[in-house]
Amino acid sequence: MVQTKSKRNAANDPAFVCYVPNNIESKESGLANLKYLIVGLLFGIVFVKAEIISWFRIQEMFRLDSFHMYGVIGSAVVVGLISVQLIKRFDIKTLQGETVHIAPKTFTKGQIYGGLIFGLGWAITGACPGPLFAQIGSGFVVVLVTLLSAVAGTWLYGYLRDRLPY
Repeated sequence: MVQTKSKRNAANDPAFVCYVPNNIESKESGLANLKYLIVGLLFGIVFVKAEIISWFRIQEMFRLDSFHMYGVIGSAVVVGLISVQLIKRFDIKTLQGETVHIAPKTFTKGQIYGGLIFGLGWAITGACPGPLFAQIGSGFVVVLVTLLSAVAGTWLYGYLRDRLPY
């Protein structure tokens, strides 16, 4: 396991040690990465067909007019929980035969602030990072503004990280 420390708390504060548990041990060839492109394309098609890239569906969710998006998100959470438990219980390996390490998570106040900012941006733009590329690929070119804003926000967070509350 590789350990890195945040610049903000480099003074031997174990609460801010970041474990990067999923470093691959064996290199993959460029052609081997094609499987990720195929899975991403299939995932995007599912997003489009399930209408979860629809700005109208997202607005329905935030106005509490429809259960559709809550059902999709709830299903994803349940599938994720079951998947993680199966990986842990049966010690499932990666396709390369490597062990999957799932690091324990710790709670900080910054997660509340970040979640509120994320939700506000999602409600205003009708797009979260998951379906952004599916929206662009479906011809909603205006979503490029949201993508550029997300990149700018990520850069700004990295720039201000040491001065933000945690």
